[in-house]
Amino acid sequence: MVAIAPWRKGASVSAAIRPPHLDEPRWVRWLLLAAGLGFLGLFLALPLLVVFAEALRRGWALYLAAIIEPDALAAIRLTLWVAAISLPLNLVFGVAAAWAVTKFQFRGKQFFVTLIDLPFAVSPVVAGLVFVLLFGSQGWFGPWLADSSFKVVYAVPGVVLATLFVTVPFIARELIPLMQAQGSDEELAALTLSASGWQIFWRITLPNIKWGLLYGAILSNARAMGEFGAVSVVSGHVRGLTNTMTLHVEILYNEYMFSAAFAVASLLALLALLTLVIKNLVEWRSHSRLAQPEAAVASALNASLARAGA
Repeated sequence: MVAIAPWRKGASVSAAIRPPHLDEPRWVRWLLLAAGLGFLGLFLALPLLVVFAEALRRGWALYLAAIIEPDALAAIRLTLWVAAISLPLNLVFGVAAAWAVTKFQFRGKQFFVTLIDLPFAVSPVVAGLVFVLLFGSQGWFGPWLADSSFKVVYAVPGVVLATLFVTVPFIARELIPLMQAQGSDEELAALTLSASGWQIFWRITLPNIKWGLLYGAILSNARAMGEFGAVSVVSGHVRGLTNTMTLHVEILYNEYMFSAAFAVASLLALLALLTLVIKNLVEWRSHSRLAQPEAAVASALNASLARAGA
């Protein structure tokens, strides 16, 4: 609970609520701000600038040639296809998992939540090795897959599986605390009015979680496009077939084609920056909607204080 100072004549709500950290000396706040900005500039902004500078160092002609090269275009297409396949699956799983965790009580619930968090704890390289052991030619399901003429490892399905493994927690972990905070009062009220389960979901639950759902989808999509470790193990590095953009950058760099490697890397950086802009827009939109009731209450309190002071 935030302690509210006694009302003073002419005081506003914002002045009455003063968190303790705002009482620190000005030099302490400036020092912390400078340290944070310096760290971000050194480890985030500077590497991005280096990537774009190296990508364009030899001119636009070489930059565009590296982007439209057939293997690069194949890597771009595969990256976008994998993201497009994994995102809807993550949306379905994330909503279903969050609904089950927040709306129902069942045996093994905590273990289920732990399984959702498992990709955060397991190295992506280990996850890729697990898929090789399961679906490789000498794996548990390898002979059966060979008889069915269906390849998982060193093919596109393996890349999709590896991407799904590393991205599956994002939407669920974004929705679970949001739905827990919202509670079930509105759903229960709709249930007493004989609303069906689908009506409750589409008209109450989904509108309430849409901003959190969109935020989780953005994070999941960004992770899918930038994944390297698990995809590197299961892809086989087949040019034009199983190389994503991250793997293509690695191959170009190992072959001393630095300008081309930085060109493709800059495209990945642009996608990341675009994702960051969309993420900030979603955050601003969701916060502005949440702040509207609070602003109305604050305005009413300030008006009451002004009348009392008059």
